[in-house]
Amino acid sequence: MSQPLLSVRELEKHFGGIAATDGLSLDVQPGEFHAVIGPNGAGKTTLIAQLCGILPPDAGSIVFDGRDITHLAAPARARAGLARSFQVTSIFRDFTCLDNVALAVQAHDGHSFRLWSPARADARLREPARQVLEEVALGDRAEVLAGNLAHGEQRQLEIAMALATRPKLLLLDEPMAGMGAADSERMTAYLQSLRGRYTLLLVEHDMDAVFALADRITVLVYGRAVASGSAEEIRANAEVREAYLGDQH
Repeated sequence: MSQPLLSVRELEKHFGGIAATDGLSLDVQPGEFHAVIGPNGAGKTTLIAQLCGILPPDAGSIVFDGRDITHLAAPARARAGLARSFQVTSIFRDFTCLDNVALAVQAHDGHSFRLWSPARADARLREPARQVLEEVALGDRAEVLAGNLAHGEQRQLEIAMALATRPKLLLLDEPMAGMGAADSERMTAYLQSLRGRYTLLLVEHDMDAVFALADRITVLVYGRAVASGSAEEIRANAEVREAYLGDQH
């Protein structure tokens, strides 16, 4: 097996007497679609926050693309190739889809936001943005205000903004949150189209989506990884069924 793109070792984060991550270790391989699941309070959101640099760990290490980033600031991690989506959609609702993605291109390339009005005509920003929108099946929505998109499309747009930064690893924090069954199915198909082109770490409660998408699944319980393996291995794991899957599967 190749060297992991992301390697987390013995990660610790405590809030008072509660261990949100408790000696947590996991690897994500290049090109892998890796899902992290677990019951509420398992430490999933805390893990994502530590990977992004929003929340410093109390102990442990995070190595990304061969570099120790444990104490690296969030903007530097983004420049190194880490991008994320959020549980709550984070877009500019009064800008068009194309404007939103062009802003992400602009931020990644280090341009000034103070010159945004002239930049709206800058092909160096607009053309890459259009390419990303086409890639995520929103090309025909380029000139639509983001606030007028359906909820599922807004989630797609947010992921498009992350992809516009050309990430080495995309962290997806519950992309199906707030979706009905039809939107969840469309999002699953959309994420399926990213397989093999990006390395992805997915945190998600929708088990149908997780089992359809993930090459490997890590299960968290009380801040620890209790199992990691293929969908079939996770389904067959008695400890996982007892701790999380229950009677669903």
